[in-house]
Order: sequence, then structure tokens, then C-alpha cells
Amino acid sequence: MPAEAPSGSSHLSLLAFTQAISRHVNSNPSLQQQWVVAELADFRMHGLHAYGQLLEKDAAGRTVARIQATIWGSDLTVIREKFEKATGRQMATGMKLLLRLTATHNPIYGLSANISDVDPSYTLGDMERLRREILERLHKEGVLEANRRLSLSPAPQRIAVISAEGAAGYGDFINQLSASGFAIYPRLFSASMQGERTVPTVMAALDSVERTMKHWDCVVIIRGGGATSDLNAFDNYDLARRVALFPLPVIVGIGHERDNTVLDYIAHTRCKTPTAVAAFITDRLQRAEDYAAELTRHITDHTRSVISSEQQRLAHLAAMLPVLAPGRITAEQHRMERLSATLSRAAQAGISRANTLLADLASRIARSSATLIASQRTRLESIPPLLHRSASQRNLRETERLESLSRLISVLSPDATLSRGYSITRVDGKAVRSAAELPPGAIIETTLSDGKIQSEVKSKSAFKNAL
Repeated sequence: MPAEAPSGSSHLSLLAFTQAISRHVNSNPSLQQQWVVAELADFRMHGLHAYGQLLEKDAAGRTVARIQATIWGSDLTVIREKFEKATGRQMATGMKLLLRLTATHNPIYGLSANISDVDPSYTLGDMERLRREILERLHKEGVLEANRRLSLSPAPQRIAVISAEGAAGYGDFINQLSASGFAIYPRLFSASMQGERTVPTVMAALDSVERTMKHWDCVVIIRGGGATSDLNAFDNYDLARRVALFPLPVIVGIGHERDNTVLDYIAHTRCKTPTAVAAFITDRLQRAEDYAAELTRHITDHTRSVISSEQQRLAHLAAMLPVLAPGRITAEQHRMERLSATLSRAAQAGISRANTLLADLASRIARSSATLIASQRTRLESIPPLLHRSASQRNLRETERLESLSRLISVLSPDATLSRGYSITRVDGKAVRSAAELPPGAIIETTLSDGKIQSEVKSKSAFKNAL
């Protein structure tokens, strides 16, 4: 640590201190016109000049170095034209660049780097590296060839088109299909084909196509020419993976013949331009039509050949019929005679076997009948003693039951009840069951075990049963 300056000692002003830094930085040859690799951040145009930051990041994505950067107007036009001509893209935030830098220090604005040149070849290599990384990732995931393995209809007529509505490339595509003379049914699924909205809108269009995929033979993604920078969105991993795994064959025609994107490597079929896609489809339909016509000719020629051959065979048979008929009739007569003799012998043999079988059956039936009759006769002779014993036992049981019932009836008869001291009271020949049935003055008849008594009712009283 530098010692603290004593009060009243000599010291530098801040301006003098920063000027010393400026002299050291601005005159240091090792900080002049050095080629440096850096990532461009916060890049913006302001008037005639461009400003931004230069970053370096480690493998974990953390920023390990940062410096303000400026492109002065005197260099800006040349650098931009050089970069765009070589890469087809504009310098923008997020790009990794190889830049020629000169360190400058200003007492007011501090340390910064002036950009005086750019090497576009490094950025081109970085762009190609990005494509290779995406393709390698898809390859490791096993989906790089997935869409190419799908079978494309030999006559694709129902076309789902993903493009920008009103775009010149889409118009050229439709006009060429219409001029082909084939019955083709394209339908536009509109999407933005440049800028930040390209990836989400194209993926949304693919979702819409997939929901109605039974109506389509294939998908076409087309975009006309333009700046190469407009095609950056088609070097996107998420979009590439969606196309690779799409359940319908995808045909792409993006940009010019010189342009290449990741989609060109993973789509089922890559064409140079939208009109080339239309030519591919119409050529496929033409080949399908030619093949169908060729098949028709083959079928027609084969049919004619078969008909001619059969006509000749029929003519030959017709000519041979008068000659062959008598011989064939004689042969058939001999065959019928042989069959008749064979049938007669077979019938006689069959009758003989049947007679033998019937005689054997009759003998077996006679023996079986005698045995059965004897066994049944023995069984019948054993039945009468059994019936006699059973009837005697049944009569004995029934006699005992009747005597028991008789004793029970004697015990329960009215006479037996009267002999035990009970009586029966009647009015007009009907038994009285309750005192309430006898009005005063009623004549009642009481039956006892040894006679009857007539009485007149003078009064009556009720009994209360105690529980």
C-alpha cells in the first residue's frame, strides 16, 4: 500500500494522474492495432458512429473481460460493407468477431478500444461452427435423418405451405404450380420468414399442420431471396429438431442457390429456391403420370397378347373337336363300363358283408334276450314276498296310528270334557261363549254330564282377569 501523503506535501491532480495513464496507454505499441477475438454486446448506431462493448466469457458463460468499444465514422462504412459482403449479415449483438483494436484512454471518458478493422472469415467460420454444433447435437440425439427416412408420396398433391403471405417467393411457387396443369391443392400456413418472429411463427404453423396432418402429403417451407442475415433464424436448434421429428416429409426452399441453413441438412428434401420446390413437385407428378401411363401400356399390351393367345388356343380346340370327340366318347363309354362292373362287384360285396353282419346281430340279440328274460323272471319272483311283508308292516303302522287318534279323540270329545265337571250353555241351540250374549230374561239350556237344565237369566256380572 502506498504511504499516506503527509499534509502539505506535493501531490498530483486527478487530471494529471489520468493524463499520465492516457500517455502510457496511448503510446504503448503493444496496445495499438492488435487483432483480438471478442463477443460484441450492446451494439448500436449513434449518428455516424457505432458503440458497444466487447466481452470474453469462460466455458461456464461468465464474463471474464469487458471493455467499451467504438467504431468511428471514418472506419464504420468500410467495416460494415466489408463484413456484410463477406458474410451476408450485419454486425450485431451476440456475434463473435476477430477485430483490430487500438486501446485509448481519455481523462474524462476513461479506457476504451477503437475498432479499425474486422476479419469476416473468422465470423464465417463461427457461423459454420454453430451449424456443425447443431447438426452434431441432432446426430447424437439420433434424429438427424428422421425426416429423410419418411416416405414421400410418389404424387404429392395436397401441399401444406409454410411461408409469408404476399411474399414474392410464395407467389412464384403458387404460379408455377398453377401453370403445371396438374391437380395440386396447396394451402398456406402463414408465418414470418425473417427476424425474431421467424422461429415461433414457423413452429406454430408446423403445429397447425400436424393437427390436420391426415389432409396433407407433405410440408413445404419456402422463403425467397434476400440478405443472408435474414436466414439466421433457420440455423436454430429448436426449429431444426421440430422439422427433423415432424411426422410428414418436409421440403425446404430457402433463399438463393448459394445459401445454406441447418434446415437444408435435416429436411426430407432440399431445393435451392421456392420455384425449385415447385419444379420438384411438378416433376414428381410428371414422373408419376408417366409411370402410370407406362403401366397402362404394359397392361394393354399384355391383355392383347393374352386375348390373341386364347383366341388361337380356342381356334385350335375348335379344329380338333371333330377329331377328338368320337375317341373321347368311346373312352368315356369304356370308362363307364368299367365303373359299372366295379360298382356291381362292390354292391354284391357290400350286400354280403351286410348279411353277415345282420346274422351276427340276430344271434347276439337272441342270446342277450334269453339272458335278460331269465334275469327279469328271477327278479319278478322275488317281488311278491317283498310286497306281502311291506303291506303287513304298513297295516300294523296304520292300525297303531288310528288307535292313537281314537284315544286322542276320546280325551278331547265334549262328553269327556263334561265328565270332568264342565258344562255347555246354549241359547236357541247355539253355544254361548260370552256373558255379553245373554240379555236378562233369556232362557238358557245348560248341558251337564248326566242331563240338561233350563234357566232364566235374572242378572249377570263380568270377571276381570288379573295379569
